[in-house]
Amino acid sequence: MKPPQNRRVFVVGYGAATPLGGTFAKTWQRAVKGDAGFRKVTRCKVESACDIVGEIPDWFPLELDFTDAKELYNWNAAFVILTMAVCKEALADAGIVMDETIAPRMACLIGSALNGSDAFRIAMHDLEHRGPLRVSPYLLPNLCANLPSGKAGMLLKFTGPIFSPQGACASGNHAIGIGARMIRDGDCDFVLAGGADAPILPELIHGFANMNATIKVHAGDRSASDPAQASRPFSLDRRGFVLSEGAGVVVLAAEEVIKAHGLIPKAEVLGVGWTSDAHHYTSPNPVTIIRAIRETLEDAGLQPADIQYVNAHGTSTAKGDRTEVQCLREIFGRRIEKIPVSSNKSQLGHTLGATAAIEAALAVEGMRKGILLPTINHLPDPEFADIDVVPNAARKQSHEIVLSNAFGFGGTNCCVIFRGM
Repeated sequence: MKPPQNRRVFVVGYGAATPLGGTFAKTWQRAVKGDAGFRKVTRCKVESACDIVGEIPDWFPLELDFTDAKELYNWNAAFVILTMAVCKEALADAGIVMDETIAPRMACLIGSALNGSDAFRIAMHDLEHRGPLRVSPYLLPNLCANLPSGKAGMLLKFTGPIFSPQGACASGNHAIGIGARMIRDGDCDFVLAGGADAPILPELIHGFANMNATIKVHAGDRSASDPAQASRPFSLDRRGFVLSEGAGVVVLAAEEVIKAHGLIPKAEVLGVGWTSDAHHYTSPNPVTIIRAIRETLEDAGLQPADIQYVNAHGTSTAKGDRTEVQCLREIFGRRIEKIPVSSNKSQLGHTLGATAAIEAALAVEGMRKGILLPTINHLPDPEFADIDVVPNAARKQSHEIVLSNAFGFGGTNCCVIFRGM
């Protein structure tokens, strides 16, 4: 029998692999210290002023206890293996032991902006240099957006729905929002919701550089001698985001199954709002972003005065940061001066489809620990004098209601509100 609808939905665990560390615990530890995970690119060789990136430390070559050399050779799209590892970590963090009651009621929704671009690049090289018979028969599965979730299911033995919310840089929030709706409506009891991307490839680095999205580091820029300073959201001298690889997953669960399985809720998903810009493929539309935030508040049954912290999209682009602040001022009015607004991308860079899920996990952990993560590398911009960006160092501050923003290429916007426990 299908469970009743309108169930409450909670976060019970999370996992992450980011430029700050190969697990969520390592990421959190370094984030609180104010570290940044940037370095000159090592994954590939490029000649570009945009050669500072965020790479997961100690991840490649992979040495994981659930796979072997043949598996890694066949499944050469990094977002597949990243998803398997992070889903495994998230379930362990939640304390969920798979059994015949949980397995069919667990869904897995992993979004990605670029899917298996790295596997396609290997196939093109093999076709050109080794001939058509050397193109891997695993190529098509490595490109399929649902395969990371499918492979995670094979590893972890769950059999609920699997698919990939494709919301570009907002994919992680879309996964959380859709997963929360599925649990609320009784379609499943648990959801692994998140995103994964591995974009550190020459073509992608040059593509982002040529669209003037990522930071070009020239002599005299402060990141030329210190790559850690490359990402600087809301800062006077921000010049574009740092392209990063990563994966993040949060485990969502219905209230009654949390009690039945003795799990510990970390936060409640209170509201979700989503819109599209109908405007431009990269330039944001304030009107529809404002609507997305208002719809999130309405879904949560809250007023702007209830929000105690904003986990900003904050990419470190001139226009993107300006537009987000414009939208927050419209929503919160003069009260914006009293609401901390910080950006994890100052430390992690932009992990594309993974970013919103990683940031959601960090926001929830921040509520649990009473810590606001900082916007590092900050030089005050007079244009944002009214915005408390939690500059340069983490801050001890209790807070219970968080708005987490995510906006993506193609004009897709998704915001989520969490309440701490």
